[in-house]
Amino acid sequence: MARIDVRKTYKLYIGGAFPRSESGHSYEVLDSKGRFVANASLASRKDVRDAVVAARKAFGGWAGRTAYNRGQVLYRIAEVMEDRRPQFEEAVRRSEGASAAAARGQVDAAVDRLVWYAGWADKLAQVIGNANPVAGPFFNHTAPEPTGVVGVLAPQSSSLLGLVATVAPVIVTGNTAVVVSSYSRPLPAVTFAEVLATSDVPGGVVNLLTGDAQVLGPWLAAHMDVNAIDLVGVAGDTALATELEVAAADNVKRVRRAPAAEPDWTVEPGLTPMTAFLETKTVWHPIGV
Repeated sequence: MARIDVRKTYKLYIGGAFPRSESGHSYEVLDSKGRFVANASLASRKDVRDAVVAARKAFGGWAGRTAYNRGQVLYRIAEVMEDRRPQFEEAVRRSEGASAAAARGQVDAAVDRLVWYAGWADKLAQVIGNANPVAGPFFNHTAPEPTGVVGVLAPQSSSLLGLVATVAPVIVTGNTAVVVSSYSRPLPAVTFAEVLATSDVPGGVVNLLTGDAQVLGPWLAAHMDVNAIDLVGVAGDTALATELEVAAADNVKRVRRAPAAEPDWTVEPGLTPMTAFLETKTVWHPIGV
């Protein structure tokens, strides 16, 4: 008697749980050759609101952790990804039509990028903070603080490395994230969500929605409890990028603007992806006699 395959149900990841879309809708995910792979949940604007609520609830606790501890958590994500390497390689191959070697290289780069950001967690403040010279008997110190809830539109083509490269700098600096994955290539993203759920990341720090950025992006950008939005994932789509910047202006969000073309995610990113979503706080303190 032939065994029937156990088909996987791909869900959203909100607040540390895996709910189906509030709308009950799903869409077909096809591989690089147009063959059916799975059904993925089609997130709605209600799912966006639920994800923002979860991210806001998690923000205080996550931002309050030491930078060293956040670095440990990111390193743990890298460890779990390494353990699940075959699953990620298969997801990249099916999503992007990549060769086995190319898929393996992308997983290597994604894991390495997590370790790279983990290493910066407790060093960034020393680099961008400062002890400022002032004309008076005062100490004057400037220190970075996380912005808050950040909306992230993940790249459409680089389904794993691009996702990691946009999410990691947001959370390592103490922000929480609501992420809209690649519409046509969501499998690496939902697998990444499973890694987050089984590592040390508190529920709500990263919330991942599968669906259409054209539909979800405007709601995320205009949400009054979202403090910043990363538009690098919509690079090349000038019309959508402009629409989202206009929506974000309603409550003066920080915006990481979309470049003309998608970046080369294999290049070392520098500090800009982290500093884009940090505020600076300056403290004055009198010098004792």
